[in-house]
Amino acid sequence: MIRTLPLPPGRTLLALLILSSVAPAAAQSPPGSPRRPAADDGNWPRFRGPGGAGVSAERGVPLEWDATRNVLWKAELPGRGASSPVVWGDRVYVTAYTGYGLTKDDAPANREKLRRHLLCFSRKDGSPLWQREHGGENREHGMADFLSLHGYASSTPAADATGVYVYFGNGGVAAYGHDGRRKWHRELGRIGHSWGSASSPVLYGDLVIVHADIESQALIAFDKASGEERWRLDTGKEGSDEKFGDSWSTPLVVQAGGRAELVFHRSVGKPATLAAVDPRTGAPLWECRVLQDYLVPSPLAHDGVVYTIAYQKGAAVRAGGRGDVTRSHVAWQINKGSEVCSPVYHDGHLYWTSEDGGIAYCVNAATGESVYQDRLEPPPGRIYASGVLAAGRIYYTSRENGTYVVAAAPKFELLAHNVIDTDRSIFNGTPAISRGQLFLRSDSHLYCIGGK
Repeated sequence: MIRTLPLPPGRTLLALLILSSVAPAAAQSPPGSPRRPAADDGNWPRFRGPGGAGVSAERGVPLEWDATRNVLWKAELPGRGASSPVVWGDRVYVTAYTGYGLTKDDAPANREKLRRHLLCFSRKDGSPLWQREHGGENREHGMADFLSLHGYASSTPAADATGVYVYFGNGGVAAYGHDGRRKWHRELGRIGHSWGSASSPVLYGDLVIVHADIESQALIAFDKASGEERWRLDTGKEGSDEKFGDSWSTPLVVQAGGRAELVFHRSVGKPATLAAVDPRTGAPLWECRVLQDYLVPSPLAHDGVVYTIAYQKGAAVRAGGRGDVTRSHVAWQINKGSEVCSPVYHDGHLYWTSEDGGIAYCVNAATGESVYQDRLEPPPGRIYASGVLAAGRIYYTSRENGTYVVAAAPKFELLAHNVIDTDRSIFNGTPAISRGQLFLRSDSHLYCIGGK
């Protein structure tokens, strides 16, 4: 079911189309705001970077580093988090949480101590610029074994010239100016899940789109400026008694046949579906039943084809369809996938790692045929971060045993294994890449890695 809210006075569909296709016009920044970046300024504005592809066109990202070599700066974080850093202009943003859920045995009675933090650092030297926190009425549900693996700050912020937008699960959605001033905050549903929340916000035109499948069983679009709800699509199965969906993946805007499609994983029902809506209105476009019944990896697209993986499943689906496209638009399906990590595309191939066991995969993007399946050595243990690609290399960060750098080529080659041995905390966040530098977060620090 879809519910579309009226546009604010003076807004027209034409205005929305203009905003979605034209970069913001230059204007004088308010006091305390960063300089307005140019389009090619090396921003990494959302989970998995520009377009959500996990790919950077930049050169010069270091191949090797350790606790002292090629670390330009490190900044201490006040708490833990599985979210990724994002870069906008001269600022780096990341989230963290404190006060509750630091062990799986933390008593539910302590959850009122939970605080979620949005932190802003100077990208030049890592100095803290400002910090904002959410607490009190924004507390989360109780801990469980799985949730203790990643905690309460798993969603990556999204930034553009208008500000930075955060999604804190049951803590709601909030918008901040680059000066740290909170512009608005909106509550979401109170439904909980033992695995917590993880989907990250997507910015499209003047909308902030959140896949609140856990908290609200809905895909929701908010007005960037006011926080008013513009449209909502129920993601639960109609007529179902299920209390929540179970999709943790981040949506993706895909261009197909001259139109924009917001592609997302809809997990209620078996098999689960890959679906698309009009990002301006939430109107359903198509759906395709190709996946397993719980979904964490995020989709990616190349040349009008959407690639998606889930636990022990993978598929390629041509975008641009209408209605049920299960029989008409599936290019291939395979019995390979990932529990958590999202894939990247490069030169006709898809690359990813398994969450457990440290297996690196490469498949032919045209056919789904396996090209290689090799184990990373030394054993990485669990991997929650998705790979990112730059200069023909893929960077895979493990939770406890450093970052593995693999050649982006159809023959497996481990190029480097980088460990910051002074930091024994967990590394869950997917790295960000900006201006030849790699930004890496752990549960204790934010690092800027680059050539000196």
